[in-house]
This record gives sequence, C-alpha cells and structure tokens, in this order.
Amino acid sequence: MPIDEKQIALRLVLAFLVGAVIGAERKIRHKPAGLRTHALVGLGAALFTIIGVYGFFEFSGAPYYRTNMDPARIAAQIVVGVGFIGGGLIFKEENKVQGLTTAASVWLTAGLGTALGMGMFVTALVAAVLGFIGLRLNLKSLGGEESN
Repeated sequence: MPIDEKQIALRLVLAFLVGAVIGAERKIRHKPAGLRTHALVGLGAALFTIIGVYGFFEFSGAPYYRTNMDPARIAAQIVVGVGFIGGGLIFKEENKVQGLTTAASVWLTAGLGTALGMGMFVTALVAAVLGFIGLRLNLKSLGGEESN
C-alpha cells in the first residue's frame, strides 16, 4: 500500500538526523567517518528502502505478478554496499587495527536508515540509543585500552 509524501519525508528526515547524531559522536572523537558520512548513509539507506518497498508498487499486480518482486532485495544490497564503505575505513598499522568501530557505526547507521525507511520508528529508536551507548563505552575509563 502506498504511503503519503509527508510520511516519506518524516522517514527521510529521521534517518538523516539519527545518522547525524551518530556521526557527530564519531566526529568528536576525530574518526575518519563523521557527521556527514553517517547522515548520508542513514538517508541513503532510508531512501533505497522506501524505493524498494513503495517505489515499485504499481508493478506488484497483474500482469507483473510473476516478476518475483521482493522488497527485501534492496535491504540486502544496502548491507553489502555499506559493508564495502566500512571495509574502506578499516586499516592496520603494525599490530594495531583501526577504524573497526567507525565501520561498525556506519553499518549500524545503514540499519537504522533501513528501519526508519520501513517506518519501524520504535525499533530504530531503541537500536539508535543502544548504538550510541555502545559508542560511548570506553575501556580506558574502565582501566583497559581505549577502543576506536
């Protein structure tokens, strides 16, 4: 069933803002992917999800019903595409791996954008809060080494 333009706009704005909040945390910690990257990943994931679910609605009935339409294909490709971006953020220097947490935060942001694109507002909010808490965890403050 199609949704109205206001609902689409709300989903896109929320995905952008959630990504921006996570990105701001990464920027404050001087990590390679910051506010803009995360905001755009969240927005892009939401947009692709909305397109995948609602953009091809007219093709779901006859005579197209045998075309094997599957909106989940878009979400699967978001995971793969963002994994590629995340892979570019991870690098090794001597015996130290850096960028892993930032790559994971970009991946999370894509998941949040996908959830918001689907209209799963409570799920996305809970995941965003937990993700932000996860980013704020710091082993250095617990007597261990600082995470990236």
